[in-house]
Amino acid sequence: MAELDGSSILLTGGTGSFGKAFIDYALTELNPRRLVVLSRDELKQYEVRQKFGDDPRLRWFIGDIRDRRRLERAMHGVDYVVHAAALKQVDTGEYNPFEFVQTNVVGSQNVIEAAIDTGVKKVVALSTDKASSPINLYGATKLCADRMFISANHYAAAHPARFAVVRYGNVMASRGSVIPFFRSLAERGESLPITHKEMTRFWITLPQAVKFVVDSFDLMKGGELYVPRIPSMRLVDLAQAIAPGSPMHEVGIRPGEKLHEEMIAPDDSRRTIRLGDRYVVQPHIAGWGYEPPADGEPVPEGFSYRSDTNDLWLSTDDIKELIAAHE
Repeated sequence: MAELDGSSILLTGGTGSFGKAFIDYALTELNPRRLVVLSRDELKQYEVRQKFGDDPRLRWFIGDIRDRRRLERAMHGVDYVVHAAALKQVDTGEYNPFEFVQTNVVGSQNVIEAAIDTGVKKVVALSTDKASSPINLYGATKLCADRMFISANHYAAAHPARFAVVRYGNVMASRGSVIPFFRSLAERGESLPITHKEMTRFWITLPQAVKFVVDSFDLMKGGELYVPRIPSMRLVDLAQAIAPGSPMHEVGIRPGEKLHEEMIAPDDSRRTIRLGDRYVVQPHIAGWGYEPPADGEPVPEGFSYRSDTNDLWLSTDDIKELIAAHE
């Protein structure tokens, strides 16, 4: 039985791709006593409300994580928080850096303080592969947020709230997916723009991401950064799976973009263990009573988890099957 079963849950950023998938899973599998959805955009919230109807377990809050008082009101009586709200577009972050700091850093601190002050039991914050060895502003703000949520276990002191982080790669069929874009180009007989023909990425489906987050609540004691063992794919294989036989042309790596993604840096290998279907990066300092999982297996010294050196790969046929299964 999942820890979240029958509980009161708050979801920040609840009208994004992950948020909608989480709401669907929670209502069908977790039977929450109450599920509070907090988001900024009233139009998106209206659209999501239409999707789920008048389910009496749902509560809808218009609000911004930059507003701590609104967070405190939304968290009243909440047991668990899934923190998915963030500004995420890499190029937008380079042009509007302080806006990303305000949401991804200051907003995250607001989530932490509101959770502590309202008696929340556990918080899981969503991270990104771009937070490992970041080279763009977005990744840097998410790395800050990761460290803040881990350190929040010190900050909580004698309060019951405990905090953990989940970090994963690109999500298939999420908002802004390249799949419809490539298909429309192929239908017109146009060449597909490929950033770099050697580029690789991690890939996870929305249902997998949601289940990974839910399972992390069961496992966490506070202070863990969980990374799923998921497959990599080559960008050219993705293009061929979407539009077989279409011509491709390179357009070059965009500012702030990596050729290969990384979810665990080599310098973090000393604190990383493998635990079944996931890696656990343990906290630098664990003064609140954190104990490592007894059945965790330390990774080799110098280990890094990168999309180009991964031992799990998706072929073109694998990608085709996944796309067909989730459309």
